[in-house]
Amino acid sequence: MIVSFGAVNLDLIATVEHLPAPGETVVGPGYRALPGGKGANQALAARRAGAEVQVVGCVGCDAFAEPALAVLVAAGVGLDHLVRDQEAPTGCAFICVDSAGENQIAVALGANAKLKHSAVPGALLGPNTILMLQREVTPEESWTLARRASQRGATVVLNLAPAGSVPADALRCINWLVLNEREAAELTRMHELGEGSDAAALAKAFDIGVMTTLGAEGIAACKGAERWQVPALKITPVDTVGAGDAAVGAFAAALDRKLETREALRWASVAGGLACLTPGAQTSLPTEAQIRNGVRQLA
Repeated sequence: MIVSFGAVNLDLIATVEHLPAPGETVVGPGYRALPGGKGANQALAARRAGAEVQVVGCVGCDAFAEPALAVLVAAGVGLDHLVRDQEAPTGCAFICVDSAGENQIAVALGANAKLKHSAVPGALLGPNTILMLQREVTPEESWTLARRASQRGATVVLNLAPAGSVPADALRCINWLVLNEREAAELTRMHELGEGSDAAALAKAFDIGVMTTLGAEGIAACKGAERWQVPALKITPVDTVGAGDAAVGAFAAALDRKLETREALRWASVAGGLACLTPGAQTSLPTEAQIRNGVRQLA
């Protein structure tokens, strides 16, 4: 069982020739309204990769709520513990995607800021649970939930996105930390871990696994004395929105299947690559069959 505790949004996506610089207005031909939010995206990614998933999030009672949840409902993601707030609006992300597929994102939290760790009952947290966390809801709620989950023997996967601080005691409750090179460098500096490999320093200091996404270079990971390097699929990206969420969800689904770490990392790398071939976040997340086929194509 996978539990995703995090944001549920509606994404407003504009396609532009280039990403706007500070103070610049860039005009595009149109926009799309698609469901998103890292909690929802990663839940759906894990579900499409074959896992049983519950998403615990908070939406408003407004017109954006049902569109934000529609794809989760259709995919069979559990919403038994979803919270509906009477005052705050459903969260919204404003996304620009340029002609090269790179993106720029601003997120209005809305109801996501009302989500509390207490929305996750203790019965959902146990040795057979993988808990996925991000930083799009109130961080302190996620850290409290990580501590609760660790005490109950659950496996905790934290995707440090968007980048920011994590208390040392919360990091020690994490089994796998997923981040990119910039996020790894920032977190290493925050905890004054010195020079050298940022991922290795974090893994050693907090006795956790660290998975670093490297874009076209694939994925690197370390845990204890072990090191892994997994290549990326050879693709021409259309839209990188959702790639990180696809990787995290597929990784969690592979762990849920008890696959070995290297194989789980290969699932993550392939899922992230496949997500770059289709515009949008949830619309781009690959199926289990597509991931398995992609894994066979890796070098």
